[in-house]
Amino acid sequence: MKIVIVEDEPLAGDALEELVLKLRPDYEVLTRIESVEEGIEWFDTHDAPNLIFCDIHLSDGRSFEMWREVKIDCPVIFTTAYNQYAIEAFKVNSVDYLLKPIKEEELQKAIEKYESLHKEALSSEMKNLRNLIENSVLERGYREVKTRFMVKTGQVIKSISTSDVAYFIAEEGVVLLVNFKGNRFVINYTLDQLEAQLDPQMFFRANRQLVVNIQAVKEVTPYFKGRLYLLLEPAPDGDQVISSGKANAFKEWLDM
Repeated sequence: MKIVIVEDEPLAGDALEELVLKLRPDYEVLTRIESVEEGIEWFDTHDAPNLIFCDIHLSDGRSFEMWREVKIDCPVIFTTAYNQYAIEAFKVNSVDYLLKPIKEEELQKAIEKYESLHKEALSSEMKNLRNLIENSVLERGYREVKTRFMVKTGQVIKSISTSDVAYFIAEEGVVLLVNFKGNRFVINYTLDQLEAQLDPQMFFRANRQLVVNIQAVKEVTPYFKGRLYLLLEPAPDGDQVISSGKANAFKEWLDM
């Protein structure tokens, strides 16, 4: 059984591949694809695998674009950290939909479902999926909200729920995830990417260096020239200030 994994987070890709091969040692991973552009090129120049495990949001866009650009006629199991998509539509019109972090028992069920489907049923589901993607039904009206992050500490990969993140801060060319215990982890996201993917009711882009969880804001005091000074817990290195231009929006956010 030949499979392809479409996943732009290396740690998540490693974890998924390891779990799939644990459950099905006879499966062969043909390649790992990390972007829409790479996926279009690969599927345009290679025979289709038997099955695709596909994240929805990739580094350069949504994986749906691959189906719009090239003909992909093989079954797909979607995997994603976002919980705001049309889950029922995915479950009906793809083999399955798995929410990260992927649990072994859920992956087992998805693989068993795929293996139990007849060729005619798979063909019908793939046709329905292409129609939904081409008509943007699966994307319409849903905001992407990232619910967790995969981080590495030493040789251990762990999952951190977004609700456990106090803030994201840029320091010396890297972005750090800081949880409420004060633990710091390097992540492969820019603050711009995070701002677009996080729940706006929970997180606010305070300045160029900081995206903060509302629960981490312990005190706000007036600062020079209409700015606001933030007291955060856990305390970051250096002062954190809201500009005068963002001050009103920040106050409204706190009062939601």
